[in-house]
Amino acid sequence: MTLSVENLTINNREQAMFPPLTFQVAPGEILTLMGPSGCGKSTLLSAVAGHLSPYFQLSGNIELHGENMLPLAPDQRRIGILFQDDLLFPHLNVWENLAFGLPKTIKGTARKAKAQAILDQIGLGALANQMPDEISGGQRARISLMRTLLSKPRAVLLDEPFSKLDKALRAEFRQFVFEQIRQQAIPALMVTHDDDDIPPGGEVLRWPWHTESVGQDPRRESS
Repeated sequence: MTLSVENLTINNREQAMFPPLTFQVAPGEILTLMGPSGCGKSTLLSAVAGHLSPYFQLSGNIELHGENMLPLAPDQRRIGILFQDDLLFPHLNVWENLAFGLPKTIKGTARKAKAQAILDQIGLGALANQMPDEISGGQRARISLMRTLLSKPRAVLLDEPFSKLDKALRAEFRQFVFEQIRQQAIPALMVTHDDDDIPPGGEVLRWPWHTESVGQDPRRESS
């Protein structure tokens, strides 16, 4: 399941936010986008997810496993997004929040059993009946990630998902996220301002992005 972006640029009605951009992200790979605020990183993620504001105009192509994403609505693309905020539902307990990501084909008591099994797997089984405001930030972050992955996304977008965590928790959660993405063999595109967030052996596309193929662009580096 490869994510491919080809000759993509986004205009804000006045000018292009960046020159045409081309890259590929293989299954289980995490490509990191780095650059100053306002250079279009999060806008690029919105374009991939299908949430781009009508204010912007997109040209180029986005494909996932050979399928053109541009004609598809966001829910049809099956692309998960993880933000810096966990976005758990405050009125649902932990297992109910997790079960929200399960396919609708899993019904009744099977939903709770599946959610409990996942919580046990990540060492949070005892928190099943707790409310989001009763658990730590790191625990909420793990549950939010697993809820995203339970929806069986074909790709994942990470928009500064570690920025609000303290340093020790950030390193631990970062490793957890990368392991889950590799295990599920899905491509991931991550925006961050912190070089420490780049996966070991991963690749980074730094601003200013270039018009050449990313595979030949010296700005895409191995960390």
